[in-house]
Amino acid sequence: MTESIKLFTIGFTKKSAERFFTKLKNAGVSRVLDVRLNNSSQLAGFAKKDDLEFFLKSIADIEYIHLPDLAPTQDILTAYKREKGDWAVYEPKFLDLMKRRQIEESTRKELFDGACLLCSEDKPHHCHRRLVAEYLAEKWGNVEVVHIV
Repeated sequence: MTESIKLFTIGFTKKSAERFFTKLKNAGVSRVLDVRLNNSSQLAGFAKKDDLEFFLKSIADIEYIHLPDLAPTQDILTAYKREKGDWAVYEPKFLDLMKRRQIEESTRKELFDGACLLCSEDKPHHCHRRLVAEYLAEKWGNVEVVHIV
C-alpha cells in the first residue's frame, strides 16, 4: 500500500507576512514549492524568491524550491491575466500543459509530502496551484490536499 501524501496549497496575496508565515508554520509545512512562473513578484515584498527563501528558513525552518514546470507558460498566463481570460478557457489549457509535461513522472513524489504549493492568488478556486494539486492527486492517488486560506 502506498503511503499517503499530505499536500498543502497557499496564496500570499491579501496576507500579511506575519499571517502567511504563521499559517505555514502552524500547518506543519516542511517545504514550499513555488509554482509561479515569475517568482520575483512585486505583489508582496516578502514573496520575492530570495527574500521568501530566507524568511521561510529563518522563521519556520521551511525549505524553498522553485518548480516552474508546475507553472503556466507565459502565453497561457498572459491570455488569462492581461487579456481578462475566462477560467473555463484557462483551466483546460493549463491541465493539458501539465499532461504534456507529464508532471506526475517528471517531479519527485517525495518532494510533495508535507509540502505546500505556493502561488499568488488569495484563494485556490481560480488558481493553478489547485489544478496542480488535484491533477497529482488523481494521477498518484492517496494525496490529501489541504488549502491554507
